[in-house]
Amino acid sequence: MSTQYRSVFRSDLFAGQTHVVTGGGSGIGRATAHELASLGAHVVLLGRKLEKVERVKAEILEDGGRASCRSQDIRDEVGVRETIAAILGEHGRVHGLINNAGGQYPAPLEAINQKGFETVVRTNLVGGFLMARELFTQHFCKHGGNIVNVVADMWKGMPGMGHSGAARAGMVNLTMTAAVEWARAGVRVNAVAPGWIASSGMETYPKVFRDALPLLAKAVPLKRLGSEAEVSAAICFLLSPAAGFITGQTLAIDGAAPLMPHHWPMPEHDKSSAYDGFHRNSLADDLADLAKLPRTTADADSPSPSGDD
Repeated sequence: MSTQYRSVFRSDLFAGQTHVVTGGGSGIGRATAHELASLGAHVVLLGRKLEKVERVKAEILEDGGRASCRSQDIRDEVGVRETIAAILGEHGRVHGLINNAGGQYPAPLEAINQKGFETVVRTNLVGGFLMARELFTQHFCKHGGNIVNVVADMWKGMPGMGHSGAARAGMVNLTMTAAVEWARAGVRVNAVAPGWIASSGMETYPKVFRDALPLLAKAVPLKRLGSEAEVSAAICFLLSPAAGFITGQTLAIDGAAPLMPHHWPMPEHDKSSAYDGFHRNSLADDLADLAKLPRTTADADSPSPSGDD
């Protein structure tokens, strides 16, 4: 098994920098934390469950990277304020925030009660706002910085997850507002909108949802699900100097799924291969197959499809 994240970026891209990743204990957050660490950053992992972020911290340290972790519910305003102060006290400088923490559950609108709706909105919108605001008021306002918000593919509504769709749409708008208001301080604010990504979060969904995943893959013009590494690479690009004139934008990572018209015949094909950059990918076999990723980490030594090992 490879012991190095196979990023397409140069190995010292974020050397000497500190980046905060919320929801860093699994899925896209975990992959992003690994890639940032492989590029020289010290990664601060935040999560509600300390044991999850501690496991990822141990992985990064084992791979030769630098990481620390803290338990924090991003919906707790006082706690967020204190955690940001503690991170700054420990590291002196923060260069980037990846607002990745989120959560939702499949349900039609009529089955969502007020508490459930508000909980999802607080997790996917309010918490990200609190993290961004505290980093700005405590640090970015004087030193500049980068924020990348992780939202979702909700451009045509989000049937079955209306609470999450509403929150993510709010975060897209917040991204644009913050990009304008905070530009004066040298802060760039962008977002990524993953579509159907083969991520560990899908493994917790009900069987009826998992059974429908092959149909979703067929509805994507590229005829597959995306990989966590493909989202992480987009996040790292937006954090990099190469994106220095990009702010207030939401980058869709969805294989053009929202563009697929019902009247257009799309033949089955096998022309799109996933970028397999995450050396610790351990997805269930059905998800790995739908993203056209190797089934086990034992296969991870093979070159990535892009050739950018």
